[in-house]
Amino acid sequence: MGKKRRQFSREFKLQVIREIESGVPAAQISRQHQIGESLLHKWKKQYRRDPQNAFNGAGKPSSQDAKIADLERTIGQLYLENAFLKKTVDHFEMLLQRNGKPKEHV
Repeated sequence: MGKKRRQFSREFKLQVIREIESGVPAAQISRQHQIGESLLHKWKKQYRRDPQNAFNGAGKPSSQDAKIADLERTIGQLYLENAFLKKTVDHFEMLLQRNGKPKEHV
């Protein structure tokens, strides 16, 4: 059976952020609390982005963050579809030129 993910309270995360900001090296905090340094940096980034609302929601993204992520996925999908359509148009234009038919501009 897999390991259960540890959950940290908002108060604990804020305490760790205060330690980081007081100048204690991240490596020392990481060893002391048995937390990966990358997680410490993630918490620090979240706190700097929005100190008042940082660490709310038990690790679930805020509705605004979720909406932004959804929109970014949509943009990525549209970008890929657009690139595919451009390549397809280029391919058919090449075939038409090869067959001697004039290129029409829309």
